[in-house]
Amino acid sequence: MKITFLGTGTSQGIPVIGSDHPVCLSENFKDKRLRVSILVSWGAYTFVVDCGPDFRQQMLRAEVSKIDGILFTHEHADHTMGLDDIRPFFFRQGDIPLYAHQRVFTSLEKRFDYIFATENKYPGAPGVIKNVVENKPFLAGDLSIVPIDGLHHELQVFGYRFDKFAYLTDMKTVSDAEIEKLQGVEVLVVNALQITPHRSHFNLEEALNFIAKVNPKRAYLTHISPHLGFHDDVEKELPENVFLAYDNLQITI
Repeated sequence: MKITFLGTGTSQGIPVIGSDHPVCLSENFKDKRLRVSILVSWGAYTFVVDCGPDFRQQMLRAEVSKIDGILFTHEHADHTMGLDDIRPFFFRQGDIPLYAHQRVFTSLEKRFDYIFATENKYPGAPGVIKNVVENKPFLAGDLSIVPIDGLHHELQVFGYRFDKFAYLTDMKTVSDAEIEKLQGVEVLVVNALQITPHRSHFNLEEALNFIAKVNPKRAYLTHISPHLGFHDDVEKELPENVFLAYDNLQITI
């Protein structure tokens, strides 16, 4: 299995428009972060988790020519607003499978009504196949995916376990029962927004405590804001099995 970090930034990306924060002025490519998303590939299958406003740029940069579906963690704009850019895939492949909580589909159907229209549909609009995710395993390609239920402040979000790999973003609260589903994971990705506490995201301390509970062989931090600090400085202070993810990083499991 190969994972490509398409984006590792917070909702505004890094650099933030018009910001003079030192991290936003960094020339280190690891400090330049598109909105958070990953590409997961195994065998003949390629899936994307989340489809934010940088989706087109991410697909071009990673040279992706086929996707077998998109898994959504939740409905916030930085995770969904690139949905229109599935059109090139649709024109080549036909309807694109989407996987999400029903609440997320309700939101998408409002924002992208022309995609989900069943009558008088605009001929250039892409088609999709809705797969409603509940808190139980489901099949994507030939792999059983295990949802990990959590809270983003008070909003329900899903993380996803792909065999020995798990990806959780925008988490603030995860129950012990859900953490139990992560036992045996070799590689864990989890959000770490900043140093100071935040009401809807793990900060660095919370992310490290969560990683310690799961106890994977390796862990990567994502959904990073400028307030976490410079990539190289932060990584020097992390435990030896924990790393800062960065855009275009590829790992193999």
